[in-house]
Amino acid sequence: MKYYSQADNISWLEEYKARYNAGLEARRIVASFSKRFFSEHVPCDGFSDIEMLGCPSHFFEDELMSILNMEGRKGLTWKYYAKKILYFLRQQNILKNLKAYLQHPEDQQSFLEGAVLIDQYCNPLSDISLKSVQAQVDDIADRVRKVLKAKNLRHPSLSSKAGEVLMVPEVELQRQVLDAMNCVLYEQLKYKGNEIDYYNSLNSYIHQVLIRRTGIPISLSVLYLTISRQLGVRLEPVNFPSHFLLRWCQGEEGSTDIFDYTYIDAFGKGKQLTVKECEYLIAFIKAYQRGVNVSFATSTNFDSCQLVLIHAALTPVLDILQHIQALDPSQHGAVGYLVQHTLEHIERRKEEVGPEVKHHSDEKHKDVFFSIGLIMKHKRYGYNCVIYGWDPTCMMGHEWIRNMNVHSLPHGDGSCRYAAQENLEYNLEPHEIPHPDIGRYFSEFSGTHYLANSELEVRYPEDLELTCATVQKNYSAGKE
Repeated sequence: MKYYSQADNISWLEEYKARYNAGLEARRIVASFSKRFFSEHVPCDGFSDIEMLGCPSHFFEDELMSILNMEGRKGLTWKYYAKKILYFLRQQNILKNLKAYLQHPEDQQSFLEGAVLIDQYCNPLSDISLKSVQAQVDDIADRVRKVLKAKNLRHPSLSSKAGEVLMVPEVELQRQVLDAMNCVLYEQLKYKGNEIDYYNSLNSYIHQVLIRRTGIPISLSVLYLTISRQLGVRLEPVNFPSHFLLRWCQGEEGSTDIFDYTYIDAFGKGKQLTVKECEYLIAFIKAYQRGVNVSFATSTNFDSCQLVLIHAALTPVLDILQHIQALDPSQHGAVGYLVQHTLEHIERRKEEVGPEVKHHSDEKHKDVFFSIGLIMKHKRYGYNCVIYGWDPTCMMGHEWIRNMNVHSLPHGDGSCRYAAQENLEYNLEPHEIPHPDIGRYFSEFSGTHYLANSELEVRYPEDLELTCATVQKNYSAGKE
């Protein structure tokens, strides 16, 4: 009822009709996505028909939510695409708010509000609000006030009303406020810069910074700056080379003399730096970057690989990626993404003339042991997985085959992860695979195996019967 007010003169019959039609439209669009985008991730222009909805968007979203709330193990493909569409719709609404925020004069922009909007945009399905984030920041500020009060300091914010911000004029009192902030943030609450897992995206989201109490320089600086301003100390952000700092003016406001400023490293537990120490920090950062230059170069090469793909030079690229993948079997990060991206590109080129259909009964497939939907376990790495594709021989590049020692095996087929079937075994305790793309290939989890959706079944028409026979044989034998 949040879309209505008591003063509105509502025709509930018309509202019911609008909701019913929105439901039909939502289900029609969701059903079309699997046919249109099975061989690739949904491109940006794939949502064009949703941008021109002929029905109220809140009714459309309501139907998407009803799809997502269907019985847990069924409708996986519908849920997969309903989630993507809902993600897009909410992200577009948040983008409007973000654009409106950027139109405000700089002195009226709240750094915390900007951080929350970016967080919401990147996590549109999460329940993140400025109100809840602000409440957590207020709680930290109150902790700082208690520390100041315990020290009998004359701090204006101790007697101010909620929402008021009184600037502290005395430099020495400002210093004591910052010291109290460091005590609360870094000693009591144990906030810290995430040096071990620096590039984890969670470090950039303000609600995750507050939950995990760790972040990167800019996210911790936003938190530090927001709290300091609530306590009457005005700090300013500084986009330091390869880092992010705050500066605190100890001279006249607006001074252009760099020696009137002290620089604060929120990532470094609020350490206060002089201008000279900032120079040393730049030298240290440059030395650190030289030490990890290989990692940065690899990332750049990944971007180059994607450009090569556009020109259809697929085999050399896949060789490189699969070589790296052989060293990182978990397929996390950029490597896994680019391997998947490359394989999808190959599949799209194959399917330009129609999907490739594979029959187990074909003579050339006689050595393929497993079938679509079976839940397996990798003998070497121990991970659980579900088979969603197979080839009679390994389709990877020569470099990958050599590194994975495929030629030493009697067979070299496998799924898109290309685990050779000799490295897989039946999982005698099958359970659901918590992978975000599971609904792209399967419509339901039966409790022992997955059922292929219509698009996957077209490509492997004989697999369902084989999978059911295998499940009955293995799991009934296991019970005996």
